[in-house]
Amino acid sequence: MQLVELTQFLDRELNLEAFRQDHSNNGLQVEGSAEVRRAAFAVDACLATFELAAEKGVDFLFVHHGLSWGAEPRRFTGVTARRLRTLFNAGISLYAAHLPLDANPVFGNNAELSRLAGLIETEPYCLYDGVKIGRIGDLPSPRPLPEIAARLERELKTAAQICGEPESTVSRIAVVSGGGGMDALEQAASAGADLLITGELTHVMFHCARELGVKVLAFGHYATETVGPQALMRHVGGKFPLELTFLDFPTGL
Repeated sequence: MQLVELTQFLDRELNLEAFRQDHSNNGLQVEGSAEVRRAAFAVDACLATFELAAEKGVDFLFVHHGLSWGAEPRRFTGVTARRLRTLFNAGISLYAAHLPLDANPVFGNNAELSRLAGLIETEPYCLYDGVKIGRIGDLPSPRPLPEIAARLERELKTAAQICGEPESTVSRIAVVSGGGGMDALEQAASAGADLLITGELTHVMFHCARELGVKVLAFGHYATETVGPQALMRHVGGKFPLELTFLDFPTGL
């Protein structure tokens, strides 16, 4: 298929127009080959991802964390030069979607995490840069916190950090992938959640979580943002006859 056809499809499906305030320059960031036969999906735009994509003969690479943020890069030297050289030499196009992928209600990071956690009837929550990027919803019945942790540990292949009484039960759960931080925690409490599922648990969140009465399960920034790219990959695979692959480079963070 043609690159322009694929990028226009993604622009529409991810509703990029609604996320103009995002610091990420969402959409096509590097233009490679005009025709796409093999597409890959990943979390981070980094040299390791680009080199593996080139090795696999990929024409198109989708990432959650792109190369172009705000007015950067201003100089195409050093790390940036090596990354771009790898893409251009292999004819690989790079497409990035940051907040649009977090917020998407069908195949976004937070929609997928909510599904994996067993939530029903979720709705948008957590206002960030003018848009609600997270999801919040209820379990069919209250469940023990360790059960939710173990379920997501299996799905994400990582260990959870737990903040709060480990033997408590939860029913209303807020979900923000990556680095939700204090904003996600405070808005979870305001929305009546008794658990926040997120990527990063920072020191400043610990006492506030206890005082707000919200437990926190943190599974790592990287792990919580692998689910959206993979869900989007499945969505694209259902629409176009492309060879698709997910490139996994866990950071442990």
